[in-house]
Amino acid sequence: MRIEVLGVGCAKCVKVEEHARQAVQELGVEAEVVHITDLGEIAKRGVLMTPGLVIEGKVVAAGKVPSVGKIKELIEKHKL
Repeated sequence: MRIEVLGVGCAKCVKVEEHARQAVQELGVEAEVVHITDLGEIAKRGVLMTPGLVIEGKVVAAGKVPSVGKIKELIEKHKL
């Protein structure tokens, strides 16, 4: 599973990455969590407000910091 955090490195973006990593750990799933800071790449995904969260290529959150619990729900929904 691939999880992408979209954002230029602001505090909220960092928090989303922390929450995503914690959710992956708590669920015990195999996932690559990457932080994308390039504005061009972020725009390609259609995210206009950061932070953004992408799971398996689908934007699941933008402009907010989802909780660890919410990210766990989203991961469960997008498991292959």
